[in-house]
Amino acid sequence: MESSLPLERKSFRFAKIVMPILITQIALYLVTFFDILMTGRYDTYHLAGVTIGSSFWVPVYTGLAGILMALTPIIAQQIGARRHEEIRPSVQQGIYVAIALAIVVFGLILFVFFPIIRTMSLDAPVGSIAIDYLKGMCVGLAPLFAYTVLRSFFDALGSTRVSMVIILISAPINIVLNYLLIYGHFGFPELGGAGAGYASGITYWIVFTIAAAVALTGKPYQKFELLKHWQMPRWTYWKEILLIGVPIGMSIFIETSIFSVVTLMMSAYSTEVISAHQVALNFTSLLYMIPLSISMGATILVGQSIGANRNDDARSYSLLGISFAVIFSFVGIAILLIFREQIASLYTTDRSIITLSAQFFVFAALFQLSDAVQAPIQGALRGYKDVNVTFLMGFISLWVIGLPVGYVVASYTDLGPFGYWVGLIAGLTVGATTLSFRLRAVQRKHALQTP
Repeated sequence: MESSLPLERKSFRFAKIVMPILITQIALYLVTFFDILMTGRYDTYHLAGVTIGSSFWVPVYTGLAGILMALTPIIAQQIGARRHEEIRPSVQQGIYVAIALAIVVFGLILFVFFPIIRTMSLDAPVGSIAIDYLKGMCVGLAPLFAYTVLRSFFDALGSTRVSMVIILISAPINIVLNYLLIYGHFGFPELGGAGAGYASGITYWIVFTIAAAVALTGKPYQKFELLKHWQMPRWTYWKEILLIGVPIGMSIFIETSIFSVVTLMMSAYSTEVISAHQVALNFTSLLYMIPLSISMGATILVGQSIGANRNDDARSYSLLGISFAVIFSFVGIAILLIFREQIASLYTTDRSIITLSAQFFVFAALFQLSDAVQAPIQGALRGYKDVNVTFLMGFISLWVIGLPVGYVVASYTDLGPFGYWVGLIAGLTVGATTLSFRLRAVQRKHALQTP
């Protein structure tokens, strides 16, 4: 590790780490983006089905995959402290955890989600389309979780460009598979929304295969000998991963599931409202890739700094992350307000859905700033391995404040479905404020502990 850098070089290093992460996140997101976009072009009912299926898939996958994100600060601190011999067993045990999590998700989908979808009050074909979409996604469960482990390994080493290249290769393949399986071109079966699920599942196998090949044959990574001296599952490693990862995963779950719950509550409205809500949510999720990528960069750099006992550097990287995210949030706000209808028209030609989506975008613009503050703070706190209080704060701000406020506004005012977005704005604002205080407290604690 290099000695402490001046602020301008820290800024350059932060940007150098974050840019490949951002490209990777956008490319990963494009898998879901094109699922929604291409299904919307196929049929409104299939769009609604994929929307419902995604509402179950996204929070559970991201929440449980978030557990594996514990490997990023763990390995980053091992790198900072030059404990390289600990990296191989950490990765191997992480793969065991990934397989276990894939089994858990498969069981949830099969025995919990499918029965729930069958009992929902949905238009006739929507429920069956949602179930078929999830069946397709299950094809890629195991490789998707295993890839998350390898990506954490690459990222913790600062090799964020590796994940970028892998996903840039894979994303176009997913688009081609969508084209073949949704629409049934070139002799392939016309599966509609289900085809989007199967296309993603196949793509995840491709992503994992490439990542594994790089980890085993790439010169910078061969020295870690990830497949040599393979160990049996060891509780010592599982315990560290779970103690850090479960709060991270739960934090991510409560963030993503709140949007999914809101989507499910939208099922009380028309198919057009469900589709418009999903269009707005889908695009704002794309914009969220910026603060999310900055957050992941903050985890890496803060973790490496803390591992090397450079507390001042950790504080600097935390501040840089917040500053970058806030600046970019204003760009996102402008895009949402100025190009609302043009963005909506990318997803559908249905005029009623375009009009409703444009209205949702106004509310989406209002929580961009809160997202820009809380995301990098969460990333910095993970670099410090401070995760439990973050989870509690997120739960209170979104579920105790945000969802009830949204329900009241939606049910007892003329805003109707837009009221749920008002609740999201309230919850995210509270979360950003409380996390700011938490970061300051953790930084003071580390400053006192640093010799």
